[in-house]
Amino acid sequence: MRKISYLAFSAVLILFSGCERTVTETVTYKINEPVFMAADAFRSSVKVTEERHPISDYGKICLYNSFLYIAESGKGIHIINNRNPSEPQIAGFIELLGNVDLAIKDNLLYADSFIDLVWFDLSDPSHPVLKGRLEDAFPRALPPIENDFGYDFSQCFGDENRGIIVGWNLTEQTVAISHTIGGWIWGDLKGDDLAAPVFADNGGASQGVNGSMSRFSIHGGYLYTVLENEMNIFDLSEDTPVKAARDIYIGNNVETIFYYKENMFMGTPVGLLIYSIEHPLNPAYQSMVSHIYGCDPVVVADDIAYVTVRSGNLCGQTNDQLIVIDVSDVKNPVELVSYKMTQPKGLGVDKGLLFLCDEGLKIFKTDDPQTIVANRLKHYPNMDGYDVIPFNNVLMMIADNGLYQYDYSDITNIKELSLLPFSKN
Repeated sequence: MRKISYLAFSAVLILFSGCERTVTETVTYKINEPVFMAADAFRSSVKVTEERHPISDYGKICLYNSFLYIAESGKGIHIINNRNPSEPQIAGFIELLGNVDLAIKDNLLYADSFIDLVWFDLSDPSHPVLKGRLEDAFPRALPPIENDFGYDFSQCFGDENRGIIVGWNLTEQTVAISHTIGGWIWGDLKGDDLAAPVFADNGGASQGVNGSMSRFSIHGGYLYTVLENEMNIFDLSEDTPVKAARDIYIGNNVETIFYYKENMFMGTPVGLLIYSIEHPLNPAYQSMVSHIYGCDPVVVADDIAYVTVRSGNLCGQTNDQLIVIDVSDVKNPVELVSYKMTQPKGLGVDKGLLFLCDEGLKIFKTDDPQTIVANRLKHYPNMDGYDVIPFNNVLMMIADNGLYQYDYSDITNIKELSLLPFSKN
């Protein structure tokens, strides 16, 4: 059946009394129609270049061996030489259509490319080498939708010969609908086809450090991903990653994933989900902490989870919060306190400090969950912070206008190290 959402009705419904009569009306609605690209052309489009490629948009971030990898949603991955955080340098670019997420382990970078999983050798971090591609690793993956309208499920799936969906065209359609006083007789649409909205859905170590917005997490030789309401598990022990277990339906439009103490903490629009991976190939549900509808990444340190809830866009309500949760017992997490925020996004925790993207960057001490907001150490305004990675006394923050870095080795004297500006489209 056709799945259509956010219908805009142009018809005026006419009611008749007396004998039963049939009236035909028209319904006009807007819908996103998929744009297809031939599979061969799509899969041959990967390109690694040393040329300076201006960063024009922010996305997911991963730090590995003093290089920072920044995904520019849908386009590819920027490579930043960050050996000197005071003078970061753009070192290269991986052109990768449909990329949103990435994770790194043992000199291999794993990234999504719409429905495929691809990986690169980072032995020379400035010159990644494409090593392979697992086709159809994420068969239900779709490009993000940048408007409030839905799509027709049947247009997107069921015919592999049409190629790979790489974008959307917003179109307007009109269909005929007949109705009687006794009830509706749908023409091109059935009554149960008017579905709920369909949202498209975001230092020498052997493993990279991801920001809080990531949907990829590597642990114990396995890559865990959360896309399109499912958890996928890939075995990374051989030269070619393979699906290691059945895809696990998680639901709730999972947005982020964070590993802590044999558990995966997942942020969803309706709450924090916790799954144990004590048995790596059989994740087991532990609990859920519900909250008001909104977007939310999560990070955990010292058995305390920090969750931000953000309103706006496709996230739901007008509530903006920082929620602090005791997760020492993952089966019975306890919400300790919540704080009103403006529009928080990514966050990170290190050495008793909470770094929060809200009205720029805010830095708090976390000694006492009940006094976090009162213990604000610093506020850097005038930018729209998106996500952070605190590592080795350096805080890296992706914002709307660039990559900011701060030295927090002395919490009494936190200072800005550099700004690598983004180009403006």
